[in-house]
Parts: sequence; structure tokens; C-alpha cells
Amino acid sequence: MFAVVRTGGKQYRVAAGDKIAVEKLAGEAGETITLGDVLIAGKDGDVVDASKVSVSAEIIAQAKSEKVIVFKKRRRHNYRRKNGHRQQLTLLRITSVG
Repeated sequence: MFAVVRTGGKQYRVAAGDKIAVEKLAGEAGETITLGDVLIAGKDGDVVDASKVSVSAEIIAQAKSEKVIVFKKRRRHNYRRKNGHRQQLTLLRITSVG
């Protein structure tokens, strides 16, 4: 069985046993959380009522993504700005869909 869940403004297609990286969620490593916003669910090509489906996941770790460099420059004005950003992530293991 699979489900499409929405968290952090993005949508993820998940099934039991999958590992996904989502935007930071509250919780420590080892805790179990429930992803409540299920958009659609299916099994063997059939669509199932998504309001009756719940997705539970275990938090593997709280981590950071790779660094993104932001560089701004204006020609002939001696203007340069260099900045970096690392997004906070939560690594999840989907334990059950159903």
C-alpha cells in the first residue's frame, strides 16, 4: 500500500519501509510520529479513501542538507556578497501505511 502525504509544503509518495528526508519536524531520534495530511492512498492500482488512512513514521535523525552558496555581484560597483545556507532536515523511516 502507498500514500501521498504533504509535509513542509512538499508532497511525498511513501510506502512501508521507505526512508525520506523532509523539512524539520519536532521530535528526537527514535520517536514515532504520525503524518496526518494524507492526500491519496492506493493499493494494487486501486484508490482507497485517504481520510481513513494514517501514515506513521520513525525519526531516524535530525540533520542538515548540503550547503547552498548564495553569491551576489554587481559589475563595476565593487559589490560582492557571499552567503551560505544549510536547510534543517528530518530523516524519517515509514513504519506503516494503513
